[in-house]
Amino acid sequence: MASIDLDKVLDKAWADKSLPEILAAPVGALKGVSDRDGELLEEAFGVKTVADLADLKYVRWAQALSALRTAE
Repeated sequence: MASIDLDKVLDKAWADKSLPEILAAPVGALKGVSDRDGELLEEAFGVKTVADLADLKYVRWAQALSALRTAE
């Protein structure tokens, strides 16, 4: 399993939280995602939490396409 540097992907307030807490956190817990970005994601796609964003079918589709690109 790949590791991830939580300090690089999470807002400081969330870096020491457990994985379940992070997944249940608002998307604003991700570094670079503003409260307004979170509002827009909720309005457009119903995304409220980090887990919701990870499970969003459009994110999964984009990841699959990117994986295909790197496989070529």
